[in-house]
Formats: sequence, C-alpha cells, structure tokens
Amino acid sequence: MDILAHLGPFSLYDALALAFILLTWLVTGWLSENPPASRPSVSLLMEDYRREWMHAFVTRQPRIFDATVIESLRQGTAFFASASLIAIGGGLAMISNVGSVTDLTGALSVEANPSAVPLKVLVVVAFLSNALLKFVWSNRLFGYCSVMMAAVPNDPDHSHAYARAAQAAEINITAARSFNRGLRSIYFALAALGWLLGPIGLAVATLASGTVLMRREFASHSRAVILQRLPD
Repeated sequence: MDILAHLGPFSLYDALALAFILLTWLVTGWLSENPPASRPSVSLLMEDYRREWMHAFVTRQPRIFDATVIESLRQGTAFFASASLIAIGGGLAMISNVGSVTDLTGALSVEANPSAVPLKVLVVVAFLSNALLKFVWSNRLFGYCSVMMAAVPNDPDHSHAYARAAQAAEINITAARSFNRGLRSIYFALAALGWLLGPIGLAVATLASGTVLMRREFASHSRAVILQRLPD
C-alpha cells in the first residue's frame, strides 16, 4: 500500500513536519509543568511565589494592592483572548481567500498547492482556538481567585484566614497555568505559519519556537533572578 496515496495534497514530509510540531507542543508543555526536580522551570518556581503572595496577603492592610494585581492579571488574559479571537477571524478570512495566500507563497518562490493552503491555515486556527479557550478559562479562574481572596477574614488570627488564602493561591496557580498554556499555543500558531513555506519551513519554525520556550523556562536571566532567595 502506497502511503503517499492517502495524504492527498500533502507529501510524507508534510505529515512528518505536522507530527513534529504537535509532538513539540505537547513535550514543551509537559516539561514546563513537570520539570526535573534538579532544574525547576520558571512556571514551577512562580507557583511558590504565588503561594507566598497569598500568605503575605493575609496580614496586608489595606489589601488594595492585591486587588490591583489580580485585576491586572485579568486584563492580561482578556487582552490575549481578544487578540486570539481577532487572529482566528483573520485565519478564517485567509481560508476563504486562498488566492491571496497562494500569490504570497508564489512571491516567496515557494511551490504552493492551492488545495493544501486552507488545511495549513486551519492548523494555525486550531492553535489559536486552543489559546482562546485557555485565556478565557484563565480569566474566569482569576475571577474565582479574587472572590476567594475577598472571603479571607480581615483578622489574621481567624482560624480560616490562612486556609482561605491557601485555597486562593491554588486557584491563582491554576489560572496562571492555563494562561501559560494559551501563550504556548500562540507560539506554535506562529510556528505553524511556517508551513506555508513548506515542510522544512514548518520544521524550522517549530524548532525555533520550542527552543525559545525551553530557554525561557530553563535558561533565562529571569529564571536566575527568580531563583535568588533572600536570607531568612
């Protein structure tokens, strides 16, 4: 059986490049959230700071600063959700106007099969759709977090004060995790655009996106700063 006969407008290299971007997306996400114990990621390190934030929140008076931070986080998720929605609309417009995309790839001296272009753009739209869902859920979770923070008693000696703050911290961490997943999907949506340049373009763009993500999680200057703990 000739496998190429079942790939339609795509070559075997296209299929391999598509599998590569999906695998890289899954692996980078898993490594970011489940790093080796000897080398924690930025995402994991920030979870401890979020717990420390909620611990300090109990005794902070007034708590306006904390409310402002939560609101800024919600605004960030709302911005990226809106941007993703607009980008999805642009991707669907590209699918409905294949001619202009084919002309662009032709201008770049790339051989483009017109019947393959909509499917390639659809992969970009799929990543953007996943990002949109993650950002919307993150926004809602930050809303839950703000409500739970409001439920923390003003009296630090209250028996429920630190327990409520700990609950708020875990919701905060879950919201941030969803936000990070949305950002990763945007990275790989940009990488998926490389497919318009062919399977090699997709593979190179995927490798670049994965490298940037891993460097920022495990070898960035910001990670070195986050690792600096103050003496007790």
